[in-house]
Amino acid sequence: MKIRQLGLAMSISAAMAACSDNTNTTTDLVAEPEETIDTQVTQAAATTQDNPLFTESQLPYGLPAFDEIRDEHFLPAFERAMALHLEEIDIIASNPDPATFDNTILAMERSGRDLDRVARVFFNVAGADTNPDRQQIQREVSPMLSAHDDTIALNSELFARIDSLYQQSNSLNLDPVSQRLLERYHTQFVRSGALLSDVQKERLREINSDLATLSTQFSQNVLAEVNDSAVLVDDVALLDGLSDAQIEAAAAAAEERGEIGQYLITLQNTSNQPVLTSLTNRELRERIHDASLQRGIRGNEFDTRDIVATTLRLRAERAQMLGYETHADYILSEQTAGSIAAVNEMLDDIVPVAVANARREGEDIQQMINEIEAEPFELSDSDWSYYAEKVRAERYAFDESEVRPYFELNSVLTNGVFFAAEQVYGLTFQRREDLSGYHPDVQVWEVFDADGSPLGLMLADFYARPSKRGGAWMNSYDLPSELTGGFPVVAMHQNIPKPPAGDPTLLTFDEVTTMFHEFGHVLHGIMTDVPYPYFAGTAVPRDFVEFPSQVNEMWASWPEVLANYARHYETGEQIPQELLDKVMAAEQFNQGYSTTEYIAASVLDQELHQLSLEEIPSADELVEFELQALAENGLNYGPVPPRYRTAYFSHIMGGYSAGYYSYIWSEVLDADAVEWFKENGGMLRENGQQFRDQLLARGGSAEAMQLYRDFAGREPDPVHMLQRRGLTE
Repeated sequence: MKIRQLGLAMSISAAMAACSDNTNTTTDLVAEPEETIDTQVTQAAATTQDNPLFTESQLPYGLPAFDEIRDEHFLPAFERAMALHLEEIDIIASNPDPATFDNTILAMERSGRDLDRVARVFFNVAGADTNPDRQQIQREVSPMLSAHDDTIALNSELFARIDSLYQQSNSLNLDPVSQRLLERYHTQFVRSGALLSDVQKERLREINSDLATLSTQFSQNVLAEVNDSAVLVDDVALLDGLSDAQIEAAAAAAEERGEIGQYLITLQNTSNQPVLTSLTNRELRERIHDASLQRGIRGNEFDTRDIVATTLRLRAERAQMLGYETHADYILSEQTAGSIAAVNEMLDDIVPVAVANARREGEDIQQMINEIEAEPFELSDSDWSYYAEKVRAERYAFDESEVRPYFELNSVLTNGVFFAAEQVYGLTFQRREDLSGYHPDVQVWEVFDADGSPLGLMLADFYARPSKRGGAWMNSYDLPSELTGGFPVVAMHQNIPKPPAGDPTLLTFDEVTTMFHEFGHVLHGIMTDVPYPYFAGTAVPRDFVEFPSQVNEMWASWPEVLANYARHYETGEQIPQELLDKVMAAEQFNQGYSTTEYIAASVLDQELHQLSLEEIPSADELVEFELQALAENGLNYGPVPPRYRTAYFSHIMGGYSAGYYSYIWSEVLDADAVEWFKENGGMLRENGQQFRDQLLARGGSAEAMQLYRDFAGREPDPVHMLQRRGLTE
């Protein structure tokens, strides 16, 4: 049993939110709201032999038997697993013997493994390959899991046993990790309402159930809205600037909608849309950008404003009930930042420098517009990407189309990502064609340690599809511990456009970096070596979890690694040094824009979650509140909108509420760790072993910043992050 947030349902969704940026699916995937599948699933999967989720998989490493699992198996499996879990908890809580670490804490760690297994399979597959039935199951299961979690967290007999151990912890002679486990259980139960009155507990159950339902509604609305906002184009001439493959993909997307002979520009969940970099037609750029920014506030069936406002109110009420002034106080007390003041200080320091950089970049772009346009116009937000690319091409004498042929997907993965992992950690990888994933695009790789011993499995799911949520993320199907045994089975996901059959998949350098980043999360999971399940893998604070994955990005541009994977997909020739030098020199280009759009979203997150219950805006007031918050924080520079507007800000409606600042907070550690590697000889096995032993393998078994100090032997210096982002004088 692992209570890491407020329960299993929240911890699963939070884990899947990591790194995710985009959402891209179709309205065809939204189930009819009035349908229920209880009867059909119960009839179809009532017996153990019919339902593969009732037992552990017998496949290598416990890989789920995806080819045997049907949608009708999930609900009965959830119901059975929850019942079994409550039976286990009842035995622990009603044990007549005095509480001991073994019969209470370790017994809880061993409990709920059936539910953990079912939930991981379902939520992971529902995020990567959804359909109407899975969406309906998610709507039904989310409040069920919330109620299940509350039944455990608010069990007074169970907490009494935990509390008795906690009060006498100094005399239990526990080792440091076991002591930390006891403390974490006690803290999480208190944070989940164990000390509340019966009346308050009942209200908390209602709040948690409503929040679970609202979270599902929001995610499904965002999925539907991003597709409903796609822009239909009837004249191919308007697509000037796109590649033939992009135009072909747009035609195919339109044809799937029944719009033969037209072209559909699908959207990602960020405010800025990638196609704006290439499209020459300004009116079409404006249409696409406006469609992006208006998502969730159009007053249609997918409008999310009421969901957001209600969620904010419930979070604020819950925080106050638990003794915190605001939801941000509640969340940040468990992060490495520790407080609202620390986060606000960091954001306040960065905002003026980032915006000043963005304005300077805007001046350069405006000059480019004035020089090349017969009738110059004032730079707008929909113009930025297109003309910024022209500034970059002029300044560094290259564009993305020159680089992509050297970044073929399979070469990046095997000759780049895997090569770096072998050099740094001694890992090797073997494709398992005999094992299948949940979708034909999924690759299964077996991972071996430096001594040749089997380590675990990695699933790789690179391509975008209508059934897949957007962005990039890592999740786990199983993580081992000394207590429970097992092997790690983890997965990494991206949303790379799939080329026509037979064509190579050529990546941008951003997509290359993202692959290295997500593999950094994979390493955090695959190398876990902890005594207890609670601490396995990425079970660390939100503002620390991105740090190891960000560190792994350094190998994407490490000369030895680049020379191994950056080869022309047709000729095999290495990327020319002159072109590579230009790519590296341009790394800080547009950092003012990138940092400002990110900081703007981070500030919105904090502004919304640092409100008391009485200050929460209504649904109708959300848009105005957003504009006012940006202006008051000096972030109302028109050409740079926030990376996410509130109505489609999936991070803060999931596991990153009051935590979107985490990426740049983690980057302080990342940049300092990169300097540590460079100071100590770079890509050396002993450096990798130090990082693995002192940080990756230990998961959450020690306080996060202590893990960093144990690895680096020092406190992180923020100057390295500031230099990387061009935020120093």
